Amino acid sequence: MSMRKIKIFDTTLRDGEQSPGCSMNLQEKLDIARQLVRLGVDVIEAGFPASSKGDAEAVTAIASAVKGAVVCALARCVRSDIDAAAKALSQAEHPRIHVFIATSEIHMQYKLKMSREQVLDAVRECVSYARSLCGDVQFSAEDATRSDRGFLCRVLQTAADAGAATLNIPDTVGYTTPAEMASLIEYVKEHVKGADSLTLAAHCHNDLGLAVANSLSAVAAGAGQVECTVNGIGERAGNAALEEIVMGLKIRGDATDACTGVDTTQIYRTSRLVYATVGAHAPKNKPIVGDNAFSHEAGIHQHGVMNDRRTYEIMRPEDIGVTERNMSLGKHSGRHAFEKRLAELGYTPDKAQLDAYFEKFKELADRKKDITDRDLEAIASERAVRQDVFTLDRFTVQAGNRSTPTCVIRLEKNGEKFEDVAIGDGPVDAAYKAVDKIICPPDHELYDYSIHSISGGKDALGEVTVKLRMKNGTVTGRGLSTDVIEASILAYINAVNRMLERADDEK
Repeated sequence: MSMRKIKIFDTTLRDGEQSPGCSMNLQEKLDIARQLVRLGVDVIEAGFPASSKGDAEAVTAIASAVKGAVVCALARCVRSDIDAAAKALSQAEHPRIHVFIATSEIHMQYKLKMSREQVLDAVRECVSYARSLCGDVQFSAEDATRSDRGFLCRVLQTAADAGAATLNIPDTVGYTTPAEMASLIEYVKEHVKGADSLTLAAHCHNDLGLAVANSLSAVAAGAGQVECTVNGIGERAGNAALEEIVMGLKIRGDATDACTGVDTTQIYRTSRLVYATVGAHAPKNKPIVGDNAFSHEAGIHQHGVMNDRRTYEIMRPEDIGVTERNMSLGKHSGRHAFEKRLAELGYTPDKAQLDAYFEKFKELADRKKDITDRDLEAIASERAVRQDVFTLDRFTVQAGNRSTPTCVIRLEKNGEKFEDVAIGDGPVDAAYKAVDKIICPPDHELYDYSIHSISGGKDALGEVTVKLRMKNGTVTGRGLSTDVIEASILAYINAVNRMLERADDEK
């Protein structure tokens, strides 16, 4: 008997982006959407078009560019939201409109200020309207796990009768438990007519650390779709982590009688792309993709793994795309070897991207003896910037425990050079103040600064991430260099350029 194939609904670009500090620009969203297709997800929720001009543009761009996966847009039970979603999805190969409304008493009373009958009327009207515009409609009952079960099923039945083919049951505030989630799925299957011909979905948040467990319980109880995000990013404590759900189903399909169509060898690359995009790093003990996921320090564990990896490993690194061969390249390595190794790591840049990557590789090779796979991944995940922005030409820093830190910065834009000097509490602070004197960016606050070593050794490539908070949101900047001061400056310039880009887009 064959296993049920579970649809993976990825909402990294919608729910995941709502996580503080995880905003992405259009090009970054397109890059992630294309990687999600390589990964093999079934549905990509690209955004909430009615929420902002940026979201509408992102959904439109992804709908036009992505082939092979369903592209989904979110909408409230409001006609104007549904119109915005339909418009943004007009060029999609496989469009889906995702309509939602809350069904718990606390949400209906205090947020919606609607009665049960008003909610039922809204669902009937709006799902039917969405279905008239799009052949694939999904309905979500927000805060379903805290809703009265009888009323919840009335709402779901109304949505199904109005044309929704997928009924989503969200644990919006991460309140439920695995046993309760399984029971709720079973209850819905029993009390919604025609449920066997519909797709039941689960969307779980991680406030109690149970999102993945609740999702797997929903699958075991009969759910045919799971909603998740790469690395579990999302509001508050995040969403169910895609990589954990997929590998959970791969390793324990016997417990759920289910599998997915995901190419698990793309998991590691997808995870690193998303982390790099939002300016974060996997905790070392993060399941599946953390640095310690396949590390063993205890002597008994090491001895067992040396004899047979299965003693302490339930999956292999290569199952998620972690290559055990770590070929080093150097300054004498040619373009062909560089391109071949990138391909082996899963990167297939176009000619322009390859030219830029190879140039960065040669610059790095002049600074360190061996270039590792981690270095190559860092180079390939760096974001390209527009040509009309500021770039670093040179800098000079003077600092010491008995002198005032001073930095002279020279930036370039469209062939024109600008130079200024500033003092600060430290060399990085002085550099940032000098950059501000040249660029005069909008008012902002530097609220996060982190340094991360890409690889080992004294000549390791350092990655600096900065996050700036503005009145209209946040931006993230990233810089790479073997010199941490230079990496810090590059990261700040990258972030400030994004501030200027956002300001231009909003004019």
